[in-house]
This record gives sequence, structure tokens and C-alpha cells, in this order.
Amino acid sequence: MSHYVYVLESLRNGKRYVGSTSKAPETRLREHNSGSNRWTRQNRPFKLVYYEESQSRADATRRERFLKSGAGRRIRDELAGDFRPEADSPLARVRAPR
Repeated sequence: MSHYVYVLESLRNGKRYVGSTSKAPETRLREHNSGSNRWTRQNRPFKLVYYEESQSRADATRRERFLKSGAGRRIRDELAGDFRPEADSPLARVRAPR
């Protein structure tokens, strides 16, 4: 089963949220935008700016923790800025901020 690490960006204030899930990233985006989490409820709406797939939950959790760290935050911001989904992906409508 695949697991994902994802980065959301608030359309309200530009804050970023990093999470991991076994669900499709676009499903988690809908859940966050519907108010499923206290922090994201207060900062919604969000757009998905980056995600990556991991083969295990442990790998996804390690990557999530890293992206929340000081060094990981810089990499996360670079990744989110360069994110471009494939044209046939349901995420193709998502655009990273410039």
C-alpha cells in the first residue's frame, strides 16, 4: 500500500501544512478544506502544492518529520515552488505559487 507525504498552502495566509497519509493527496486536501483538522480548519482554504509517494508508512512519517525540520523546511519550500504534476493528473489544475 502506498503512503504519501504532502504539503498544503493556505490561500488565506500562505502558511504551509505538512502531513502524511495512506489516502490519495487530493482526498486529504478535500478533508482538510472541509475542516477535519483543528489547525487546518482555522487556516483554510488550502491548495496542494507538493506530494510524494512512499512505499511504507514509516518512510512517509520519517519524510514528514524531516520536511517539518529546519533543514527540511528549506527543501520543502524549494520542492513546493517547483512542483508540476503531469498533465493527465487530477492535480494538473494545482499550480505552485510564484
